[in-house]
Amino acid sequence: MNRIHSQSGIQRRPFSCKRGSLTIRGHVFRKGNGIFPAIIICHGFMANQHSVWHYAKLAADLGWAAFTFDFCGGCLQGTSDGKQSEMSVLTEVQDLKAVMEYVSQRDDVDSSRISLMGCSQGGVVCALTAAEMPDGIERLILFFPAFCIPDDARRGRMMFAKFDPCNIPHVISRFPMKLGGIYAKDVINMNIYDEIRGYDGPVLLVHGTKDEIVDISYSRKAKEIYKQCEYVEIDGAGHIFSKNHDCIAMEALEKFLVREF
Repeated sequence: MNRIHSQSGIQRRPFSCKRGSLTIRGHVFRKGNGIFPAIIICHGFMANQHSVWHYAKLAADLGWAAFTFDFCGGCLQGTSDGKQSEMSVLTEVQDLKAVMEYVSQRDDVDSSRISLMGCSQGGVVCALTAAEMPDGIERLILFFPAFCIPDDARRGRMMFAKFDPCNIPHVISRFPMKLGGIYAKDVINMNIYDEIRGYDGPVLLVHGTKDEIVDISYSRKAKEIYKQCEYVEIDGAGHIFSKNHDCIAMEALEKFLVREF
């Protein structure tokens, strides 16, 4: 699809909003002026908004206002306020809701057409948020969503953090991110599939068959739960898509964004 390689005239402008006393900072991508449907794109664990800017540019080229932001405390190098030790999936849900509220009040956004997209942990955050607010989400896009996070907490192994799940310490990791016990405590009793089934709108779910961090079985089960799920498996793709695998994902994303529901 040539559109992926021919984006031009796209404007990128900063924005900020509040979640309590914390400032969330991000950017909006759009092409031209007017009122646009909006898509909010969420980065994964330890990443930042730069990791999803190419998806935002594609969405903007297709006529969307695409919003990216740094989660509070959720990045190795981010621009939003907040401490890493106070971050969890549920605090990131609150961040996303704050961004949604801000986006819905903008003059250049059709507040009846807001969609969510997330990668890895950002996918979990989007899935949980969509289930809580199903009537407010037009469509949901999940790239290699980390639905394993609650199971990882129950095993006492979350990425580089190792701990006793029966006695979660105040700090579960100090390097490369300082993770607080809240990161595990907020999800350890969560049944992720019960939590996400509340959203029954259109879903695009993309996962690689060689994902070494989130086993593809998690997405295979999720696709059976969602009532309107377009499911794409990318043969040989790992957790972070290579350039060639990402082209496949972006083609699926483009088709999904231009489709009328």
